[in-house]
Amino acid sequence: MSRGQNSGGLMSSAGLVRYFDSEDRNAPQIDPKTVIAFGALFGLLVMVLGVV
Repeated sequence: MSRGQNSGGLMSSAGLVRYFDSEDRNAPQIDPKTVIAFGALFGLLVMVLGVV
């Protein structure tokens, strides 16, 4: 393989790494515990409505 050719590999995923690594300061920050609590309450609501 010559030096001028790019085989893909890490270079092709470098953009994704930069995209997912960056954090937007204006984005809303949600605590992971809040997400878990909301999911549990929503599941409980679905179970209660399934009984009724």
